Amino acid sequence: MTDEISFDDFLKVDMRVGTIMSAKPNEKARKPAYVLQIDFGDAYGARTTSAQITDTHSLEDLPGMQVLAVINFPPKRVAGVKSEVLTLATLEEDGRAVLITPSQPVPNGTRLL
Repeated sequence: MTDEISFDDFLKVDMRVGTIMSAKPNEKARKPAYVLQIDFGDAYGARTTSAQITDTHSLEDLPGMQVLAVINFPPKRVAGVKSEVLTLATLEEDGRAVLITPSQPVPNGTRLL
């Protein structure tokens, strides 16, 4: 069980939809990962992240995919990459991560509520 939070706490987490523009292997990562460039629209721009999703997503399938990400964490270095967002994924029992996507296309920058 996890600790309960208030709705106001939830609203502090800014989760937005973006479209993956490019994906390439993160050669410096200890565990296999991709470097993703994601477009969050005019208001938020393009942002970079490193994601350990190589077991569930191929490089060829990622460009054009819409994903959800937390955009208001401070940037941090991840295996040589300035990670500006946290791309959201489910974590399966076997440790594989599956990206979370909207069920229908929406404009980049759309907020999750």
